[in-house]
Amino acid sequence: MVKPVELLILTVLAERDRHGYGIRQDIAERSDGAIEIEAGNLYRHLRGLEDEGLLTPVAAPRGEADERRIYYRLTPAGRRALAAELNRLRDLVRQAEKSGVLAPQRA
Repeated sequence: MVKPVELLILTVLAERDRHGYGIRQDIAERSDGAIEIEAGNLYRHLRGLEDEGLLTPVAAPRGEADERRIYYRLTPAGRRALAAELNRLRDLVRQAEKSGVLAPQRA
């Protein structure tokens, strides 16, 4: 099980490689500004995810002018961890709907 902030990071990286500032921007945008991760907190989580083998630093895309930026990519283990966590959360929501704790979502 990954922490909520880590789940957000993995979700952002599932779409494409991103640098830290880009990850912060994507999370803030996806949450309509409700979640703003401080840089120090973000990089602490990135290091932890890297230590766990869930993401890896990669070279900047062609044309990227700022060599100081570190880009990150999900590893195959990171994709599996993300899928497992999302499936776990989906099952939890289904249980909550079944028990009446949460109203079922209409399509």
